[in-house]
Amino acid sequence: MKTFIDIHTVLSTPEDMSDQHDDLEAASDALNVVLHSLYDQVDDDIPVSQLEKMIQHCWEFWHTEQQLTEIDDDDLRDWVDQLLATWDDSDTQHD
Repeated sequence: MKTFIDIHTVLSTPEDMSDQHDDLEAASDALNVVLHSLYDQVDDDIPVSQLEKMIQHCWEFWHTEQQLTEIDDDDLRDWVDQLLATWDDSDTQHD
C-alpha cells in the first residue's frame, strides 16, 4: 500500500545532486517530478516493496543522468508512464 511510504522522505534535495549536476536545484526539481509522478500514478494497493524498488530504480537511473535538466516535465512523466507499463516485464522488479 503506497500510503505506507511518505513521498516527501524520498524526494531529492539540491545537495543530493551536487556530485552530478551544475544546476543543482533544476536537477533536483526534475528528479522530484519523476518521483511525484511515479507516486501519483501507481495503484494505491501496490505492495510497499515493489514501490520501494521502483523509487530506487528512478533514483539510480536519473540521479546521474547528465541530460536531466534538459528534459521537460512532460517527457519525464512519459518516462514514468513507460516504466509503469513495462515494470512487470522488466528484470528490475526482481533485483
